[in-house]
Amino acid sequence: MDNLLSVPEVSRRLGGISKWTVYAWLSQGRLQRTKVGGRTMIRESELAKVIEHGGKSKSPRQKG
Repeated sequence: MDNLLSVPEVSRRLGGISKWTVYAWLSQGRLQRTKVGGRTMIRESELAKVIEHGGKSKSPRQKG
């Protein structure tokens, strides 16, 4: 079972990026969120995927 991380924990693990960047990545689909009550949490395995892919989205957006 994956550990769940808060947005501030994720931002620290990604080298101290802004929590607003983490929220933007959640909105863009670069990270998948898990809601626990009213809190936004990120599974450790999701964070590992982002780190592995260098912060790039799994499926780049098409210009249309």
